[in-house]
Amino acid sequence: MQEVLDRLRAIKDEIQQTAIKDSGELEQYRIRFLGSKNVLKDIFSEMKNIPPAERKAFGEQVNEVKQLAESVYDQKKQELSGASKSGINKPDLTLPGDVIIPGSFHPVTLVRNQIVDLFARIGFTVATGPDIEDEWHNFTALNTPPDHPARDMTDTFYISVNPDVLLRSQTSTVQVRTMEQQKPPIRIVAPGRVYRNETISYKHHVYFHQLEGLYIDRRVSFADLKQTLYFFIKEFFGEDFNIRFRPSYFPFTEPSGELDIAHKSSTKWMEILGCGMVHPNVLNNCGIDSRAYSGFAFGLGIERLAMLKYGITDIRTLYDNDIRVLKQFTHA
Repeated sequence: MQEVLDRLRAIKDEIQQTAIKDSGELEQYRIRFLGSKNVLKDIFSEMKNIPPAERKAFGEQVNEVKQLAESVYDQKKQELSGASKSGINKPDLTLPGDVIIPGSFHPVTLVRNQIVDLFARIGFTVATGPDIEDEWHNFTALNTPPDHPARDMTDTFYISVNPDVLLRSQTSTVQVRTMEQQKPPIRIVAPGRVYRNETISYKHHVYFHQLEGLYIDRRVSFADLKQTLYFFIKEFFGEDFNIRFRPSYFPFTEPSGELDIAHKSSTKWMEILGCGMVHPNVLNNCGIDSRAYSGFAFGLGIERLAMLKYGITDIRTLYDNDIRVLKQFTHA
């Protein structure tokens, strides 16, 4: 009995004399005196060897030591927590702050915003429409015949649940919806993403961005179209470029043309956009009297202009999400 009491007294002295300086030593203390295999468990196991008349007094002494161990632990834990809050890990407010790197717009967004701003200066407003379309708005209303190659699954993404539903292949669908819902005069630009079933390469992608323009009113002529595009090219590219129009064909315009530019120091021409006078069938399909109204339309690829503006040679660079590329473009 006396031997057990001596051991208990030694444990009590050890608890009282333990110096705890940090959280590591506090954890060691907890394991030794309060853990699942603490030193007091051996003392409790001696209870069976204590005479019955003395067990109550013995149990009270063991519980007293256990409560002491818990009290010391709580006290030291509170002291360490208070010391941490009062300054051990307190930040030095005199140190310079972390550098905050400002974000930037994607180059496609920068170019789209610039184009929209340019046309806004001459009265064009922005119109939008759904990415998921039907064949009427994507093809039929735009005077595209049922046997046209663009309707093939090799060129257009159809949604298999409904063969009449597809991902729009051109933002001309926004022009159709605008003409259906709004009476002339109409003067809009329609920027948005389009989808083509093409092989991805340095100059083609399965999705990209277009911006199409539409102007419908009485006595709109091809001269109005040319002057509008002259304004855009001069403002976007500057005065160092020559401009030429070439005849072309699109089912939704007649006559149709393409616009090329070349730097004045070069003889290499580059196609920028397609354009033309809105076909009478398109006007009639959208509920506009082609005998009273005429109009022009044009469409350009935003990625192509972004690549020209920033010297990018591979369209895939725009969608690799490489931070080394994206951080080169200034916030605007």
